[in-house]
Amino acid sequence: MTSPTFLFIGGTGNISSACTERAVALGYDVTVLNRGNTTTRSLPDAARTVHADIRDAESARAALGTRTFDVVVDFVAFTPAHVQTDIDLFRGRTRQYVFISSASAYQTPPARLPIVESTPLRNPFWPYSRDKIACEQLLTEAYRSDGFPATIVRPSHTYDRTSIPLSGGWTDIDRMRRGQDVIVHGDGTSLWTLTHHVDFAKAFVGLLGHPQAIGDSFHITSDEVLTWNQIYEAMAAAAGVVTPRLVHVASETIARADAELGASLLGDKAHSVIFDNSKVKSLVPDYIATTPFAVGAREIVDWYDAHPDQQVVNQALNGIFDQLAAAAR
Repeated sequence: MTSPTFLFIGGTGNISSACTERAVALGYDVTVLNRGNTTTRSLPDAARTVHADIRDAESARAALGTRTFDVVVDFVAFTPAHVQTDIDLFRGRTRQYVFISSASAYQTPPARLPIVESTPLRNPFWPYSRDKIACEQLLTEAYRSDGFPATIVRPSHTYDRTSIPLSGGWTDIDRMRRGQDVIVHGDGTSLWTLTHHVDFAKAFVGLLGHPQAIGDSFHITSDEVLTWNQIYEAMAAAAGVVTPRLVHVASETIARADAELGASLLGDKAHSVIFDNSKVKSLVPDYIATTPFAVGAREIVDWYDAHPDQQVVNQALNGIFDQLAAAAR
């Protein structure tokens, strides 16, 4: 019996690297299509590689030839144009096409918790999320009109050892270690969910090739819920800082100081979120997230301490944080 064939577009990113590893470990025939430029994460030896740019449809078509796949997953589609290219390229060539959307597409701020898959999609604050919503609408119409076999998956905040889930990234860790003020949005008590990428992959790969996932949408998150104060404190503890100097600043104030940072706060992180994962567990009943963030935080800091070349401090952001802290105090 031949193994199901998977095509992963991307395959070496935060989320996709863990999904590639798990699919290969479970014995699936995995082909990864990307440009071959990544140096941070390597592919498992058993994964086949095809080098092409999916944004260049003719390049991708030539590289893939006439091959068909049981499942195609695009981890790097962000706009309706990207999704339309995929529909045109893979219509009739796959039994399931999986689009990686975002939990930030859900109604923001949410009117009710916990968030379920039927929660409305609306985010007036963040263009990234609105593009994901438009992609979902395109796929839903393709499924309804001609049966294009789409499955939509909405990750929330998913991290790996290279992903610092703080607003300032390594800049915040550096500030903690030097005893400087660290800016936390709001009063730090809003609720958030962080999901380790290995945990995400457990549920995600379980949806691949599942006939009941066709034409449907799922989010995949951990069931651990933390305040942002707890998240910053966990990162501080992992960095060897006993008492971080957390300064709380309204998200709107941060947005006025840095529009890009503000968009990700007002469009996502500033609002409490709790997810009900019952739907994905109904199709992948053995799914459970087993990595608490206290463990994940140590993994992150250990990786950065072992890679000093990645310890990049954003001096412009440092200046903004100094100004915000001074104004708050």
